[in-house]
Amino acid sequence: MITRIREVRRARGMTLDDVARRCDPPTTPQTIGRLETGTRTVSVGWLNRIANALGVEAQDLVEGGETAELKVAAILGPGGATAPRKAAIVVPPHVGDGQVAIVVARSLGDYRSGDEIWCDTLAPEDFARALNRDVLVPRPVGRFMFGRLINRDEQKLQILPLEAGGRQQVVANPPWLGVAVKLVRSL
Repeated sequence: MITRIREVRRARGMTLDDVARRCDPPTTPQTIGRLETGTRTVSVGWLNRIANALGVEAQDLVEGGETAELKVAAILGPGGATAPRKAAIVVPPHVGDGQVAIVVARSLGDYRSGDEIWCDTLAPEDFARALNRDVLVPRPVGRFMFGRLINRDEQKLQILPLEAGGRQQVVANPPWLGVAVKLVRSL
C-alpha cells in the first residue's frame, strides 16, 4: 500500500517525534519513519493511529483514496510570498466527533460577520484544558454564553465577554463547554 504519511505530516508541520508522541499509545520516531518509507508494512491499525495523531482521516493517508487536498502555491512570510522549495499540500479539516460550530452574525472581538468557529466539546473534568481560550457555554432555556475562560474553580467558570467593557460572568456547573479550535473565514 502506498501511503502519504510523510506528505501529510510535513503539511501539518510535524516532526517524526511529534507524530510518535501523539500516537495512542506513543511509539518511536524510528517506527513512524519506517512506516513512512515503506520499510515496515502499514496495517490498518497503524494507519488509524497515525491518522489520529495527525488529525486527519485514515483515507487521507492512502494514495488513490478519496481525499481532498489543496496544493500549496506560495508560502507567506516576513519577506512576502515565495514559492515553496518542495511540493506541498494542505489537508482540509474534517469534522471530529463531538464538534459543534458557531456562526458569527455580527463582528465581535476578533471575529467577523460570516466567520465559522469550530469547537471541540469538553466534559466538566476536561474544562481546565480550555483556560485562556474562547469557549461556548450552554445556559438554561437554550441560551449560550461565548467568551474567554479566565478562571475555573470548584464548580464555577469565570467567563470574560469579548465585547469591549464587558463584565466578567460566572457560570456554575455547565454540563459541557465548547472550546474554539478552528476559525473558518471567507475573504
